[in-house]
Amino acid sequence: MNGISIKKLSGAELAPYVPDLARLRITVFRDFPYLYDGTVEYEERYLQTYLNTDESIIVLALDGNAVIGASTGLPMEFETDEFKRPFIDNGYDPARIFYCGESVLLKDYRGKGIYKEFFLGREGQARKLGRFDWCTFCCVQRPAEHPLRPSDYVPLDAVWTKFGYVRHPELQTGYTWKDVDQAEETVKPMVFWLKSMSEVAP
Repeated sequence: MNGISIKKLSGAELAPYVPDLARLRITVFRDFPYLYDGTVEYEERYLQTYLNTDESIIVLALDGNAVIGASTGLPMEFETDEFKRPFIDNGYDPARIFYCGESVLLKDYRGKGIYKEFFLGREGQARKLGRFDWCTFCCVQRPAEHPLRPSDYVPLDAVWTKFGYVRHPELQTGYTWKDVDQAEETVKPMVFWLKSMSEVAP
């Protein structure tokens, strides 16, 4: 990671980076599989959730002063009901789950070990807080025949499995946004992956 620095922030420490992070999220999530046609204003509002709790974690990757990647996480109790509901319905206690939010990284910086730092940072925060049984994240489900799926697209399932996460198809929710090729917002299916805190390295 020559020239790249990793910075870990919590809560209000994120504030100076919100505009850059909002733009980064829009850039990365515009690609498949998210195809997200978002706005800076919405992203800045979304990020307020992480500013409002000191127990959140934001792992920033910087090239000099430029934000080129970021990963977020916080206790699931601070997330929306849509994200908590599938866990409650399947017998999990959301208060015992740490939610590893989105990881975004510009294409030119992938394959350099930064993604691993994102997982270590978020899992480290969960371990530090000391009250969780699980780490989790979710990803959008797109059909294999989606018209905007690139011919060389490779899902990250093998990477997530390598990091110790297991896909749980019974844990699903829906999230709404507008795709780049659509006129209206639609609900997207999201599937959760889980990792036991007993597998998180000290």
